[in-house]
Formats: sequence, structure tokens, C-alpha cells
Amino acid sequence: MTETPHPEYDKHADTLHRALTAITERGYWSAYPESPSPRVYGETAAADGKAAFEAYLNGDFPLDQPGTGDRVATEASPFGLELNVRYPHPGADELVAAASAALPAWRDAGPQARAGVCLEILDRLHKHVFELANAVQFTSGQAFVMAFQAGGAHALDRALEAVAYAYAEMTRHPGTAGWEKAAGKGDPLRMTKTFHVVPRGVALVIGCNTFPTWNSYPGLFASLVTGNPVVVKPHPRAVLPLAITVKYAREVLAEAGFDSNLVLLAPEAPGEKLATTLALHPAVKIVDFTGSTEYGDWLEANARQATVYTEKAGLNTVVIDSTDDFAGLCRNLGFTLTLYSGQMCTTSQNILIPAGGIDTDQGHKSFDEVAAGIAAAVGKLTADPARGVELTGAIVNDGVLERLDEVTKFGAAVLESRTVEHPAFPGAVVRTPTIVKLAAADTATYGREWFGPISFVIATDSTAHSLELLRATVGESGALTAAVYSTDPAVLDAAEAAAIDVGVHLSCNLTGGVFVNQSAAFSDFHGSGANAAANAALTDGAYVANRFRIVQSRRPA
Repeated sequence: MTETPHPEYDKHADTLHRALTAITERGYWSAYPESPSPRVYGETAAADGKAAFEAYLNGDFPLDQPGTGDRVATEASPFGLELNVRYPHPGADELVAAASAALPAWRDAGPQARAGVCLEILDRLHKHVFELANAVQFTSGQAFVMAFQAGGAHALDRALEAVAYAYAEMTRHPGTAGWEKAAGKGDPLRMTKTFHVVPRGVALVIGCNTFPTWNSYPGLFASLVTGNPVVVKPHPRAVLPLAITVKYAREVLAEAGFDSNLVLLAPEAPGEKLATTLALHPAVKIVDFTGSTEYGDWLEANARQATVYTEKAGLNTVVIDSTDDFAGLCRNLGFTLTLYSGQMCTTSQNILIPAGGIDTDQGHKSFDEVAAGIAAAVGKLTADPARGVELTGAIVNDGVLERLDEVTKFGAAVLESRTVEHPAFPGAVVRTPTIVKLAAADTATYGREWFGPISFVIATDSTAHSLELLRATVGESGALTAAVYSTDPAVLDAAEAAAIDVGVHLSCNLTGGVFVNQSAAFSDFHGSGANAAANAALTDGAYVANRFRIVQSRRPA
């Protein structure tokens, strides 16, 4: 198959090639600036983006897709802002039929054209990044800067990373090949072979409330660039960021000469269970999901007609053995536990510390002193409400509040959670982190995930015992991140061996501006696919390669 060049590929070829280099070298690179500064984006960009966001409120969202008669509005902002955006409410069969009809021409366009159009979609979204950031902020509860970075620039980087991996996999073999084999004294056997990249079918992306774009973009763009039309099913409380995404994607597809129904929005009515209906539809061949372990496990077991990629829950763990920068350790972990009120799937929950304490640059610290140092760092970050809320954001759902109440029944609080009044949004639901002291025997408590601003300092017999607990708990329940603090190279090696055995990414001795719960596109893998917390990694070859197949045809030359 000979590809027809597409202008969008030519326009964005340099960006794609730089991304292809970045995933090979694994150093720092970003295509989308993470600072919302006017010096980067222009003096009016922030105001224009906010105005565009506000124009959606209390109205019908402008989306020209099938099934726009019925409307649903399900979002409630954690900041107390009235959203009341009404979205089109098509049925599952209607969505799948429209997506299926759009597939053949998109498939036949080839990898270059699809990559070019996907990069143009990312470019269009980047031009509207402030609009997108406001939508992420007011639906997820993230503070604005985090919403801009994680929900905007970093989400776009992760999408580009997925496109790069997919393009590399689709083009690793030639489109055509000549084949010749000697046949004794007669003429050689000659064949011409053509290799077609064939998509699997309709893809479904099931969005989450906390990171509606960051967690959805890799799957969305990995499926789209490999030729699969995508139905985007947002979380009912975070529809707007993905609605904006779908809106601009459809615009670009139409402008590029393709069926805009290659990307469709699927908002659901309360109690409708649209995700389940779509996930079991015979035409849906790919499912991407971020969310609860229970539903992720259900999808893996029941959506048998589809390839299912899940990121679920885990027990992110820190092992503290010793440190040559106790103040830096406390500051770093304090920031980790405070950022977005612990509502990141990568935030540490279980902090394992020997009951006899640890050696530090400030002398020996008892278990209680280590716990108090971390708690003091959290307290300092959240003491001033005006500054603190720019880190904590707001609480995303009632389940987090219920867990904050429940955890008070277990152990003694080293740091109690506080209710904070947001100086800019009186209706915001803000809670500071709590840290609870437990014994190593309390596995019934710390052996399950407590999503939200809840962490445990756990007294162990020794560092070796801490590593045993890491192996046991992460081995059973999974984790997305692990960390270790030690001045002993043998301990660092033992922690790395444990992390490899249970398939969790490990960070060592973080005391500066790098945090265990943050990952960098093009360099860090998010999730490993090697433990129960996720069956896939963002982003690697395995994440993209099974979204298409190679189908060949051959003819005598």
C-alpha cells in the first residue's frame, strides 16, 4: 500500500520526529509549555480561555454529532460553581453505528495521514489550553495551575507520546515488499506483498473524574491514530473537558476531509450505566478505563470481545531507612501528600518506618519524630488558606469525605484533616491531609486503598521488614509508585529488587523538586502493567501495538 501524502503530516512532521527521538532517548522533552505565563501564551490567552469556558455554562454544549435531541446535565463542581452544561445524549447503538461508518476511509488514509491529523488536533487543543484548563479545574477540583499543567500541557504531551509510539509500531515494516526465491533451474519465484495496517474496530474511552484529560488522552489518541474511531464516555461529574476535546477533534477531522464521527461524545444520564452497555457492545473492540479496581476488574472479565486497558487502584508505598537530608525528605513527602489533596492515583499512602527510628543528617530520629516532621511539612503548606488551596484544590466527591470520617476510627492521628474555606470560592469543599499512625500488624487497614488525603505512617520491625511489607502489599494489591529513602547502597539495591519483583516504579531519595507522584512524558512510564494496579503502561509499545493488526495480500510479480 502506497500512502497518499497529507498536508497535516507535512505540517507536523518535525514535531512527530522529535517525539519519536524523545521516546528513544528518554531524556527531558516537552512539546507544550507547562507555564501559563503571559510571556509564553500571550497577554490575553488566560482571559480568553476563561471567557470561552464561561460561555459553555448554563447552556447547550455545541456539538454537531448524532443524537443531539435529548440532553443531559450531570456535573457538580467541587468549587461550588454552577455549571449546568447540557450535553447531547445519543444512544449506544447510534454512536457505534456512526463510528463504524467512519472507519473505512480513516483506515485507508494510512499512518502518515492519521498521525498528521492527530497532531493537528493536539495543536488545536493547545491553542485552547486555557479553556481546557478551566474546564478541568472546575470539574475535577484541581487548582488552576495544576489543571493547566496536568490537564492541559502534560495531557497533550502524553497524547503526543502515544501517537509517537503508535506511529513507530505501524511503520516498523514496509508497506510493500518484493519477494524472490530461487527455484532450481527455472525462473525464481517472485511475489509482490502488500501489508495493510488494519484497526481493530470501535474504541471506547471511559473517563475519570480526577484527571479527565490526562488519563483519557493516551488511549484516545493511541486508538485514533491506529485507525479506530473513538467513543469518549466521560465521568458524569467531569464531562466538559472531554466535550471540549471532542468538539475540537471533530472540527479538525472535518477540515481534513474525514468523517467527524471518528470521535464521538457519550454523556450518560444518572444510573444509565452507559459505559457498561458500550463496553459489551459487539462492535467495540478496544476499551480504555481509569478508575476503581472493582469496575476495572469487571471490564477485564466481561468485555471479552475487546482488548481492555485498565488503570486501577493500588497501595503506593514509601520505605524510609535513613537520609542525609531530613528536612528535604519531609518537604518532599509533605508536598506529595498535599498536592491535589492526595487525589492522585500515584500519591503515596503507606509510609513504612522502623519503630526504632532512622539515622539522619540531624542525628537519630525516632519513629514519632519522623512522622512529626512529615506532618509539620504538610501543616506548613496548608497553614495559609490562600496559598494552601492552590496546592490542595477541592475534594472531588463525597466518597473522599466519607473516608476521611471513617479513618478517624483507626489509629492515632499524627495530623488531623481540617476544613478550609476557599478565599475565592466560598462553596468549595476543601480538606487538608490527615496522617494516621499504625502498627505493622494493622494490614486490614493499610492493606486497602484509601483514596484521598489519607496516609499512614506504619511502624515496622526494621527496614528489611518494611521491604517485606512492600512486597506483600504491593504484590497482592498493586501500586503505581514506590519510593525509598536510604544512605545505604545495599538498601537501595534491595528496594529496587523488591520493586522489580512486584512490578512497581521506584523513586530513590527524592528531596528536591522531583516528586514520586509526578511522571514526565517521553521519559517516565506511568504504571507498569506488571501488577494489579494497572494492566498497561502509559506509554509503551505494548500499549499501542494491539490496537491494530497487519493484514497482508500477495500476488505473483
